[in-house]
Amino acid sequence: MQLTSKHEEYWRKNLRITGILLALWFFVTFVIGYFARDLNFSFFGWPFSFWVGAQGALIVYVVIIWFYARYMNRLDQEHGVAEEE
Repeated sequence: MQLTSKHEEYWRKNLRITGILLALWFFVTFVIGYFARDLNFSFFGWPFSFWVGAQGALIVYVVIIWFYARYMNRLDQEHGVAEEE
């Protein structure tokens, strides 16, 4: 099956946003987690490394999921492949 230019554009945008969000996930999970002890300062009365590990990363993960779902719904509607309710 040959993909049309509209399909190729859809997948290019899908792969681009997936790559960006995966890079953000990697940064929050590994880079900030690795350097958290070096970034140890008081943040709302808690050590920053604890806050990042316990709360900050989880908040970022939820925001990533929310943004991806919203972005893909808009992209699906733009390209006419949305699942209508």
